[in-house]
Amino acid sequence: MRGASARVALAVEGLSIRFGGLTAVESMSFDVKEGEVVSLIGPNGAGKTSAFNAITGYLPAADGEITYRGKRLNGLKANRIAELGVVRTFQKTSVFAGQTVLDNILIGLHLRSRQYPIAIILRFPFVAREERELAEEAHEILRFVGIDAHASELASALPYGELRLLEVAIALAAKPTLLLLDEPVSGMNPTETANFMKTLARIRERDITVLLVEHDMKIVMGVSDRVVCLNQGRIIAEGAPAHIQRDAEVIRAYLGERYARAQD
Repeated sequence: MRGASARVALAVEGLSIRFGGLTAVESMSFDVKEGEVVSLIGPNGAGKTSAFNAITGYLPAADGEITYRGKRLNGLKANRIAELGVVRTFQKTSVFAGQTVLDNILIGLHLRSRQYPIAIILRFPFVAREERELAEEAHEILRFVGIDAHASELASALPYGELRLLEVAIALAAKPTLLLLDEPVSGMNPTETANFMKTLARIRERDITVLLVEHDMKIVMGVSDRVVCLNQGRIIAEGAPAHIQRDAEVIRAYLGERYARAQD
């Protein structure tokens, strides 16, 4: 369910993040409803990735509260937050470069495995059956993002755009209900970016809620239900894409007059 009647999935209330005497995020409050795509935009250093890190347990919040489906996330370790369905990608590609593309997905899937050492040693029947099921699921995920043809190749051999897709596939292997994407099309060419937008549309069809950090305004304005703009650690505007791209403060702080004129 989307729109005004959808229930809130992620709620960020009064979030502040500090590094010593430096405030990276100050009193940030926003929410993401079930089934939405919400984008965080703003200049470099605005606090977008810091907010991601706090939501996913990689940074402590100095103040404020973060909840997902009513569960408080403050103080939880990153792996526990991922178990709750809150899964992220990173600004810098993070894959197992020395493993095959398929094995990258299997590594993620094995986190949900029922296997244990004695069962593997004694070759219990369910071990082989589960291995087949996991391999089938891994291939399905790779087909979903469009890189199954590279399943047997080393991850390090992938072109950059497909490497970014592999990272998304690894995240999908964790069965997210909220997927946080940190600059997923960074470094992609226009064709790769267009293909990623199609992949994101298919992700939505799986009822996965998305929080996106991205500098490419074409993808932000093309896929987002709502956009939250940050500047110097504070929210300066929030609303539908059409509202954000004409907001005077957003234009002044981030988009620029040239972008605004191009929309007219």
